[in-house]
Amino acid sequence: MDSMQHIIGSNLAQIRKTRGLSLDKVAELTGVSKGMLAQIEKGKSNPTVTTLWKIANGLHVSFSTFLKEDPPQITKIRREDLHPVIDEDGNYFVYPVFPYHAEKKFEVFTVSLKPGFTHQAEKHLGEETILMIRGEMYFEMQGQQLKLSAGDAVQFQVSDIHTYRNDSDEDADFYVLIYYAD
Repeated sequence: MDSMQHIIGSNLAQIRKTRGLSLDKVAELTGVSKGMLAQIEKGKSNPTVTTLWKIANGLHVSFSTFLKEDPPQITKIRREDLHPVIDEDGNYFVYPVFPYHAEKKFEVFTVSLKPGFTHQAEKHLGEETILMIRGEMYFEMQGQQLKLSAGDAVQFQVSDIHTYRNDSDEDADFYVLIYYAD
């Protein structure tokens, strides 16, 4: 784990560069000297609480924005660590693999649909992609029905109610990726 002053400096530099701001402009916005800002960004100076509040207020970000460490470059998710959301009948399991994050604008789920069960999904925002992992099922929306088997995929705008139906004798397992445009 990096020291807190390195974390603060890295976050400040990232915000400044993302917004295309020079150190001079950040100094003007925050009332903190260019030299001090440069030292903070390099991790060579540990800002006081007052200084950090000046920077946060001048850049219109929360105080804690500077205290967050970057997430790891690689994230491993283990299925046994996921806690499913289960429908009331206990036949439709949704595992949130990568929950929605505003900066990324998508979420990923693994879904398991038990044999002989139909699940009707409500319309919602976004574009949905289904990638079949194992088994087979029928997907239906707006009167169109598609049979999906392992390896198949379907993509659609979620503007209407849609249905997943498993008529087989085994679980139908699939990934659901939902992308939310601006």
